Amino acid sequence: MRSFPIACLAATLAAAPALAQERPPLMPTRDASVTYRVAGGPAGQEMRMAWRVADQKLRVDMPGGMGWSVMDQRAKTMFVVMEQQRMIMQMPLNNGPGGVTIPTQPPETAKFTRGGTATVARQSCTIWRYENQGATGESCITADGVMLRSTGTVNGQTATMEATEVNYGPQDAARFTAPSGYQQMQMPSGAPPAR
Repeated sequence: MRSFPIACLAATLAAAPALAQERPPLMPTRDASVTYRVAGGPAGQEMRMAWRVADQKLRVDMPGGMGWSVMDQRAKTMFVVMEQQRMIMQMPLNNGPGGVTIPTQPPETAKFTRGGTATVARQSCTIWRYENQGATGESCITADGVMLRSTGTVNGQTATMEATEVNYGPQDAARFTAPSGYQQMQMPSGAPPAR
């Protein structure tokens, strides 16, 4: 579980759109699944993210088989599944201290600058550079809100994600549901947020 905050940090760096006057979509506008290559933190490994737009849910499959999580933007909750331990940890999403940030939703306080365009994994995207309380980075986001590439530095740690495969199409609702029969636990009070 110790590696989870690093992986979640990398996922958080996957977001980087937004300017007060000009904002691209902060979440995909249609169902998609994306495979990313991750460098920094869990280096050289793959992470998969899938969005089910109708339910406003995001599933993140962590590198190295560490487990997977589902963020429910509508309910403002998140659960993390640790398959080997057969455990599920529940935690708040964007809900005060200890809450988890949605990977594709940047902080409202960030300042963004629109850059040029690029092609990543055969998809076109717009480059957005951002700065927020000492954190800096750059992301390339499609017109329909899918992050294709992101590099960011937070507290001296740099992480990079780049899409290697993008698939659009309906996502199975069962993949966004907590498995039954697993031990349930709550995030310990006062635990550092997994951002």
